[in-house]
Amino acid sequence: PAIKAVQQGRVKFVPENWQKTYFEWMNNIQPWCISRQLWWGHQIPAWYGEDGHIFVAMDENEAMEKARDHYGHDDIILRRDSDVLDTWFSSALWPFSTLGWPDTNDKILQKHYPTNVLVTGFDIIFFWVARMMMFGLHFMKDIPFDTVYVHALVRDEKGQKMSKSKGNVINPLDLTDQYGADALRFTLSSLAAPGRDIKLAASKVEMGRNFITKLWNAVRFLEMNECKLSDDFDANTPTSPLNKWIIASVIELKKDIETNIETYRFHDASARLYHFVWGLYCDWYIEFSKSIFNDDASQIQQETKQTSVWVLQQILSLLHPFTPFVTEKLWHDFLDKGDNLITSTWPDYTNIAKDDTAVKQMNWTITVIENIRSARQQLNIAPKLILPLKIINLADDKKIWLNENNGFIQKLARLDSIEHVNDIPSQSMQVVVDEAIFAAPLKGMIDIQAEMSRVENNLQKVQKEMDMLNKKLSNENFLQKAAPAVIDEAREKLSAFKTESDKLNKILKLLKE
Repeated sequence: PAIKAVQQGRVKFVPENWQKTYFEWMNNIQPWCISRQLWWGHQIPAWYGEDGHIFVAMDENEAMEKARDHYGHDDIILRRDSDVLDTWFSSALWPFSTLGWPDTNDKILQKHYPTNVLVTGFDIIFFWVARMMMFGLHFMKDIPFDTVYVHALVRDEKGQKMSKSKGNVINPLDLTDQYGADALRFTLSSLAAPGRDIKLAASKVEMGRNFITKLWNAVRFLEMNECKLSDDFDANTPTSPLNKWIIASVIELKKDIETNIETYRFHDASARLYHFVWGLYCDWYIEFSKSIFNDDASQIQQETKQTSVWVLQQILSLLHPFTPFVTEKLWHDFLDKGDNLITSTWPDYTNIAKDDTAVKQMNWTITVIENIRSARQQLNIAPKLILPLKIINLADDKKIWLNENNGFIQKLARLDSIEHVNDIPSQSMQVVVDEAIFAAPLKGMIDIQAEMSRVENNLQKVQKEMDMLNKKLSNENFLQKAAPAVIDEAREKLSAFKTESDKLNKILKLLKE
């Protein structure tokens, strides 16, 4: 019956390939010794008469009654079996024995059996999963769960299985003390890609801690700017493209999180949350909001303050399954919610309209800023240097977007003016976004000769590395004797240096023109 339950699809494995391991065990099953000589466990319910006859009973009184019937007198001494049931035997009973069984009418048992998802490791598919299914189908006449999610095995940073004898065990309690429970939880969920073991090091948990700190600092920023959510806030009412964009982004975020959770892709859900909170919300939306908060009180300022808190509320709800402690605390302390986040309703955005034009406009604005920042970094232009910007061939609809977001672009791209021109100035930093060219004249702004010298020196170093790798990869002796991984690594390095060389040559050409 336990084999049929999987064959018929009543119980599915995630990832599906673990069904093979399950079937290999079940189709080649061997006798199972259920007794163990351990100090703790369920003591075997068997009593022995003086002649060795066995009486199996619910308790000692029932065993004595059976013994009296068997021997025909009351002068009986019984000895209970000193062994305990095998751990996996006790585990097999877990799904129903903890819920009131053998009273099959128990309300808790009826409510919670069967459950939905069993989360477990691949190394106990037969020892635990299969036994729970066999016992559940036998005693309850039903499967104990409909899905078995097989998570990755957590190994040490070198990929070795943790072992007390090896001394490479990482104590999760120590990591929790150092980084926080949510930081550890979020790190593990972000690393839990299907079919790939987790190589865990304490340093990796710093990512989770930094993420929690980023969220916490965002809340402090909102507090400092007296951002509060009105009870009657309607996400359909904001008028500015900035606020329409972030609301639409939240709607897309929820859709992706739901899809990833439902398909057990927790690492993708974690990555999506990380990039939204850190990138879109903190690095872009809050940065855009700063200039609005610094202006005199206006309708847009009040709208932005309310929107910023509404978005944070959605973040806490969507992030709660991954970081339950910090989100619950912020839910109460900052949002001043009377109910508990864990029992609150899951966000529902069916009545909120998405403004696709606002999304395109703000994404375009971000792309322009990112490209200008990247070009500045490549040309080693100091952040404190404010540049003039010349734009060639900008489409009419983009001119409207530029006009509405001019202040954002100037502030975040470190510009002092934006002007439409017909020709590209000589010796300019240039970036292309869609059909338009954004150029910043560098003559008189930076030491062009010194910058050309720096780029040429870097180009020589890169070329030297490329020559060495090309020589190695053209050596037949190396190709025959080196391990495939070493050869692949050399090819990857050569490809990276080639990309860097192309980039430096483009910069050099730009500076010479």
